[in-house]
Amino acid sequence: MTGSTINYLIGVDTGGTYTDAAVMDSATNAVLASAKALTTRGDLAVGVCEAIERVLSALGDDSAGAASRVRLVSVSTTLATNAVVEGHGSPVCVVLVGFDETMVQRSGLNSAFPGLVVESIAGGHNHNGGEVEKLDVDALASVVEKHGAAVEAFAVASQFAVRNPAHELAARDFITDRTSLPVTVSSELASALDAPRRALTAALNARLISRISLLIKAVQQAMERFGIDAPLMMTKGDGSLARAESVALRPIETVLSGPAASLVGAATLSGLSNFILSDMGGTTTDLGVLENGRPQVNEQGADVGGWRTMVQAIDVRTLGLGGDSEVAFDLKGAATVGARRSVPVSLIASRYPGVIRQLEDDISDAESGSMAGQFAMLPLGRLPGDAQPAGLSKREQELLENITTEPLALRKLAAGSGTHRTLETLSRKGHVQLAGFTPSDAAHVLGLQDNWSREAAVLAARLLVRNVLQKPPTDELVTLVAQRVWEETVRLTGRAVLETALGHHAIEPGDAGGLIDVVCRGQGRRSLARVSISPEVPVVAVGGPVKIYYPEVGRRLECEMVFPQSCEVANAVGAATGMIARTVTIEVNGNGAGVFRVHGPQSVTQFSSAGAAMDEANRLARETAGEQVSAMGGGKVSFAEDIEKFLLPDAVDDNGLLRATVKIEATARPALSL
Repeated sequence: MTGSTINYLIGVDTGGTYTDAAVMDSATNAVLASAKALTTRGDLAVGVCEAIERVLSALGDDSAGAASRVRLVSVSTTLATNAVVEGHGSPVCVVLVGFDETMVQRSGLNSAFPGLVVESIAGGHNHNGGEVEKLDVDALASVVEKHGAAVEAFAVASQFAVRNPAHELAARDFITDRTSLPVTVSSELASALDAPRRALTAALNARLISRISLLIKAVQQAMERFGIDAPLMMTKGDGSLARAESVALRPIETVLSGPAASLVGAATLSGLSNFILSDMGGTTTDLGVLENGRPQVNEQGADVGGWRTMVQAIDVRTLGLGGDSEVAFDLKGAATVGARRSVPVSLIASRYPGVIRQLEDDISDAESGSMAGQFAMLPLGRLPGDAQPAGLSKREQELLENITTEPLALRKLAAGSGTHRTLETLSRKGHVQLAGFTPSDAAHVLGLQDNWSREAAVLAARLLVRNVLQKPPTDELVTLVAQRVWEETVRLTGRAVLETALGHHAIEPGDAGGLIDVVCRGQGRRSLARVSISPEVPVVAVGGPVKIYYPEVGRRLECEMVFPQSCEVANAVGAATGMIARTVTIEVNGNGAGVFRVHGPQSVTQFSSAGAAMDEANRLARETAGEQVSAMGGGKVSFAEDIEKFLLPDAVDDNGLLRATVKIEATARPALSL
């Protein structure tokens, strides 16, 4: 690692809890150093800079001049996924061209997001690409004048735009000429005919542009600070890479970016080509499958937060289960591990020693109530003097003014139920972070984790014993509470792995007391029968917390559990080692009378020969895919084609062609800086 000829790749993953970084040898893909920093949601640049600074320092003797030998920086992230799930995004105006009322309703746009502006104007094409009605430019001008100053982006979707995008492109040019705002057109995101779903996908994309732009800016600031002059790439939801500037206008493509990078990284680190991936982070667990070296891809489009987009992404199952999941107990003292994230008490106490004193105050006050041991604070990176977010109610503004970067006990901040509800709303909007007892705290109590404050974790567990179990908090009961949280986390993890092995819908919801649960609880028997269910392929476990829970999961499921070296930064490794890929689909339609139309990305062309039409479709798809890969920073391009034909009955050659699709996939490794 001391040779001056070694060139580097840097992978960065910005997750809900941590920002990971890995430095890799550009020639061998060997991981040379890795580091973690807390994700600073209030200012992403803080966490990104800290992670990159730590990973460069971790090179040891080779750190001097390391920045000058970085040839590529690549980023994966869950920011887009989290924003869709949580309903966050910029104000957007959606322009629908040629949509009737039924199509508008089917898109779901009117009820999708509060404050989303939806306008319909005349225009659009038919299924052959012919113009149905001229684009109503006057109506478009009125829309831009009415909403241009109140939104941050536009989205445009036109009827049958994938057969002829002329009206979408004309509307985009018109809006761009009159505003400085980004415009998303649906035909550039998806090639399927379903116009309402394309419209929803375009709207989601437009809402995300500012968020992903902030991340890109944060990484660029870090690169400039450390003197790194190299291409900047981002991981898309299908695991492929693209130049950051192109992704900035198509951020919807980064939905499921984190899990996709994790799958690529797990394959790189493990050397396996068939496995189940389970990636556990602070906020979520993502599960996917690699078969014959290829990730399973959801051809129907990524389903995120209940919205079915038209963006191709890996087939991944995401559940709210991580080291920072919110913990609660029922009336019988049974632990539940919920989907919502809570900052671990042990973590905030390691950064803010005053948390210990507040926990001790809660313990000394027998009337501290159910909110004892819980805290509120500003998101990391945001400062009290920063401008308040827009769109807050007066009550929300007043409460937010009392919250600082220093954690404050909830019982002092939200004494009444109304105030507590306001605080929950601020948390959902991402303006406040709530802290409490989590699986990470339970692991500290049990001695399975030691990177933060065990003292704070034990104090928080003592409060749970007193307030939930309503018993004196002895050492034995404190351990029991932590053990129950750990057991529930293991059970839920095992169940998720088996659901992935069996198929997402293979386990009925009512199976809580069934055979699957017997296995996941580690009981192994039901009456006089031994119960065993195991995945037949290895489970590759990656992510920071996995070694705390997954050895027990592997024992209960009796499966091969693989923890590859550097598994805690697999996402960052996947970001650095991905391929640039672009797939272009061109459709050819015959009318049964010797006329064949090729629906290209810019226009429709007509031929009297099926062979000529197919040749043109292949040329267009290959040329377009190759140009897109090169534009996204690709080096030498390779092509793979998939052609599907449908002929008329009794047809003897291609001149009996009714319909055909020509799908060309272009791939390349990123072109590294010299």
